[in-house]
Amino acid sequence: MSTPLTFAREPHRRGMVRVESWWGRAFLRAIEELAYDANQLSGARSLARSGRIGGLVVEAGRFAAAVDDELGLWTVTGTVPVLSADDVAALSEVLGASAERAEALLVGELPLDVAEHAEEAGVELVPYGDELAVTCTCGHWHAVCGHSLAVLHQLCWTVDRDASVLLHLRGAEREELLGRLRKALPRNRDDGSAAAETAAPGEATRDQVDDVEIALDAVLRARHLLAE
Repeated sequence: MSTPLTFAREPHRRGMVRVESWWGRAFLRAIEELAYDANQLSGARSLARSGRIGGLVVEAGRFAAAVDDELGLWTVTGTVPVLSADDVAALSEVLGASAERAEALLVGELPLDVAEHAEEAGVELVPYGDELAVTCTCGHWHAVCGHSLAVLHQLCWTVDRDASVLLHLRGAEREELLGRLRKALPRNRDDGSAAAETAAPGEATRDQVDDVEIALDAVLRARHLLAE
């Protein structure tokens, strides 16, 4: 069962929120596909920046948040397809191809070459617009209301800051991926001699992954605290 991730209420923002990462921009394009016109999208962005969305929760295949506007308190829930077990295994192999990729995962980054190699293996990391299913208790006549789009924007900003949230949403939790890396990669023997199967230059070993995890987990936690 997926461990839910809970995020603090976004602060009020006067200006536009810039989405910097390639995966964040791809997620934003998927959101924009759901709006029925530019006015709805603009209103949703304003609501997302207003600081009135709280309690964003993300778990494998699901997300939810509360929206407080002048008409009431609404609950938005949404779903996305999760990766299959084979897809997660393929993603783990891609991430395990180098220590740099494992390091990037720990600090919330997702190198573009990871997505490219994952796509070659048939794994799409960012959902398409028609894969984002959302509902809201407001009972809006359109399939996707402004509350839902606002929550999706907050989710996009959260994903943009930390790619592991995207992977978590898709059913590939960070700890599970790191666990797969530790099991799959060779470890040096206790006597100091090289393992029978040594890593090629630039390839991550178990010890490297462990060292990277210890050194950079604090960095990731600090980034979350600063973002809140």
